[in-house]
Amino acid sequence: MTTSLRLSLLLAVGAFMAIAPAASQPPLQVIQRGVTPNGFRSSVKGWNSFGINANPHTTPSFSFSQTGVTSQCDVLATNTALRDAGYIYCSLDSGWSDGSNGDEYGRITYNSSIFDIPSLADHLHDEGLELGVYVVPGAFIADEAKTVHGTNVTIGSVCSGDSGLSRCNFDYSQRATQEWHDSVVNQFASWGVDLIKLDYVTPGSPDNSASLPSDSSGAVIAYHRAIAQSGRSMRLDISWKLDRSQEYFDIWESNADSMRTDQDINNSQQSTFVSWGTIQRAIENYRQYITTVMQYNTTTTIFPDMDNLFVGNPAAISGITDSERQTVMTHWLGAGSNLMVGSDLTNLDDFGLNLLTSSATVAIGEGTDRLPMQPRNPGTGNNSSQQLQAWIAGPDTSGAAIVVISNYGPDQGEGGFGTSLSGAQTVNVSWADLGISGTYSVHDAWANKDLGSHNSSFSLQLDEGQSVMYQLRR
Repeated sequence: MTTSLRLSLLLAVGAFMAIAPAASQPPLQVIQRGVTPNGFRSSVKGWNSFGINANPHTTPSFSFSQTGVTSQCDVLATNTALRDAGYIYCSLDSGWSDGSNGDEYGRITYNSSIFDIPSLADHLHDEGLELGVYVVPGAFIADEAKTVHGTNVTIGSVCSGDSGLSRCNFDYSQRATQEWHDSVVNQFASWGVDLIKLDYVTPGSPDNSASLPSDSSGAVIAYHRAIAQSGRSMRLDISWKLDRSQEYFDIWESNADSMRTDQDINNSQQSTFVSWGTIQRAIENYRQYITTVMQYNTTTTIFPDMDNLFVGNPAAISGITDSERQTVMTHWLGAGSNLMVGSDLTNLDDFGLNLLTSSATVAIGEGTDRLPMQPRNPGTGNNSSQQLQAWIAGPDTSGAAIVVISNYGPDQGEGGFGTSLSGAQTVNVSWADLGISGTYSVHDAWANKDLGSHNSSFSLQLDEGQSVMYQLRR
């Protein structure tokens, strides 16, 4: 990859003071992440089917079927680098289940014309992989006359109306409602499911032309309880662009393992997966998320999900340049976000594979799973949206930290910063901006290059869409 990066570390006290006076910067509050409600200590890594399904022109040979999914997910097992880096989840998005009704008890079941979920789970488990499935809140309206498994209660007596997705709305105060969720998750457990993605949760999810209920947070609680009683270890990932107010964040954090911070980022029905303007929006939504969450508590127990990761394929397929692909990976890693690849795994290029699996990727991910990054504006140390931005994760108890510095290029409409600085820009970031002090050894993670010991600031040039990620150690 060609870049116009020019780095010079300013060591003189006068130069340091010219960048930003230390007294003006707010103190750094380190954000930490604990064990999730379902017992997980790391974000999820793997592959999700939605990107290719929503953008079929990127991968014309793909069919959303057991054969098509297996052809993608087998790459996770056979590619040593992906396997060793921990990409083990094969997640089916919308379309795997019967779309009109459940089984005789109204439980969600698979579309047998394209999938045999138990056999798919067996195949994946034999390869050391794990299976994820997609659901939305509620039972099918068509199943209201059916009886909840193990009870004499009809679904329609505890679930009524129309959620806008051909599902009824449960009364979560009723015992039978929890029993329906238990029956669904127990069946998933018997099939060998390892992850449940619960979509269209409100408040938060845009209607997307569906008249969603204003509050389906009870579904998150019910699925969490169902997982707990099932006896099987499962992740619960919830989406999309969920309400960040403390009332609801407390529900998400107490029941789910990750939560979507943005809506879908993929291009729809296009020949490329994603556009840079949408990436700007996704980064801005993470900034809003983390700056809101840290007002409640600097220790969280839920991972952010910035949506699928489209960095694996060349620019003609991914839709973004190599520099932009690196910036995407940098921010998803720095956030400790889920790393669910949406790319065509059968067409990975060397650059994309390295982004996903390098030793730096693995090491940084292990760190930011525990200590996610937060914004620290160059010049002030504040956390507002800016085109020329800095972030820090940590420091940890040993003093080690991750620093990200970026030029997002002109705001394409949803970046949040509203400026249009074109071309390469000089970015000045002081230790005080970052909220740290002292002497650090600096390592450029992507270039795999030691930059020596320094104690004051960075000054560097970054092209549009370009970022650097530095590892700082005492």
